Amino acid sequence: MTAALRQQGMVCNRKRVARLMRQHGLVAKHRRRRRVKTTDSRHAFPIAPNRLQREFSAERPSEKWVADFTYIDTAEGWLYLALVLDIFSRKIVGWAMDEHMESALVERALRMAFAQRQPTKGDLMHHSDRGSQYASASYQRLLASEDVTVSMSGTGDPYDNALMESCIGTLKTECADHRFPSRQVARTELFAYLEGWYNRQRLHSALDYLSPDQFEQRHFQDKFLFHSPG
Repeated sequence: MTAALRQQGMVCNRKRVARLMRQHGLVAKHRRRRRVKTTDSRHAFPIAPNRLQREFSAERPSEKWVADFTYIDTAEGWLYLALVLDIFSRKIVGWAMDEHMESALVERALRMAFAQRQPTKGDLMHHSDRGSQYASASYQRLLASEDVTVSMSGTGDPYDNALMESCIGTLKTECADHRFPSRQVARTELFAYLEGWYNRQRLHSALDYLSPDQFEQRHFQDKFLFHSPG
């Protein structure tokens, strides 16, 4: 909150902001601990080793991506949301929603990420759990077509993909902390959150209190200035 106020030109410190929030009864949302299992690793597809090894940092965009999908509660039943996140800027670079959690769902999110980012072949690592959707032949062919290095978490170890777990937890707390009246309403609000808020405006402490878009803009500006003549 303090960082957001400072970005708007207000002079304040953390203690004053905390005191004013207490006076007005303002508190941060807390995460719900309800969880539905979406990972099914009981399959015959090949499993890749954990090449990421919990190194949740990157030197440049499209160096390392993490992927996962989750469920969204609606009065019409579950809506499944697949995400692809760029570790460098914490930006959601690909997403897809559907009523099922088949491999086609995660493939659509990955295709969106490829279309938006156009990573250099051979330079990208993709990390996910070892569920059937990500280990499937069709998903692995899609990764191979772009010469992507594949990494997968260990069995039943959420810490191997902790960055994506954190992202999903944030989304559930800030946007999907209630049952939506319909899947269409959920789609609309999730789209607004991902594209209008999370990528463009939400400040991340790991990004010097910048949004993912702001962090990438600073990176490319610094890169341009470094390579400019004179």
